[in-house]
Amino acid sequence: MFAVLKTGGKQYKVQAGDILRVEKLAADAGEKVQFNDVLMLGGDAPVVGAPFIDGAAVQAEVIEQIKGDKVIKFVKRRRKHSSKRTVGHRQKLTLVKITDILPSGADKSGVKAATGSAPAGEVAKAAKPAKKAAAKAEAPAAAAAADDLTKITGVGPAAAKKLAEAGVESFAALAALSDEQIAAIETVKVKPEWVEQAKELAKG
Repeated sequence: MFAVLKTGGKQYKVQAGDILRVEKLAADAGEKVQFNDVLMLGGDAPVVGAPFIDGAAVQAEVIEQIKGDKVIKFVKRRRKHSSKRTVGHRQKLTLVKITDILPSGADKSGVKAATGSAPAGEVAKAAKPAKKAAAKAEAPAAAAAADDLTKITGVGPAAAKKLAEAGVESFAALAALSDEQIAAIETVKVKPEWVEQAKELAKG
């Protein structure tokens, strides 16, 4: 029996005993992982998924984390600049050995699913909403009604919108921000004079 599985945006035709190089997985050497995205099962009675086959999976053992062959990228700019640049890259891969193909019962196997390792850029993107949510949660809600923050000198409509996204919608809320809370707001740089003006406007 063979199977066609999908991982890392690529498709692989495998059978038990095959050694496979796939996009880096979040697993250590010796761990057993399970590929749940199976597109096709071959054999005496082939089965084709739509797009995947429910309950089917391919199990594998992680041999080691490796790097692929070096890929050279050469960039040359002609005309005015006439510059050259050579960049090398080695893709991070995981070497696995296919141990078993399950036509059904994948959800009851108890083997963890094979998942990719997110690049640093994606981790940073995922962290930003969390920081924004933390800043919004910490921002004091001193006034229930929103104020027109554009009355503060230097705060335009764009800056007021970014402050509102960070949970600062009133003069009192802006005036009560601590240095830590100001540093946590990444969408706009809060100036000390804004805070001073907000304190005066909040007094009425």
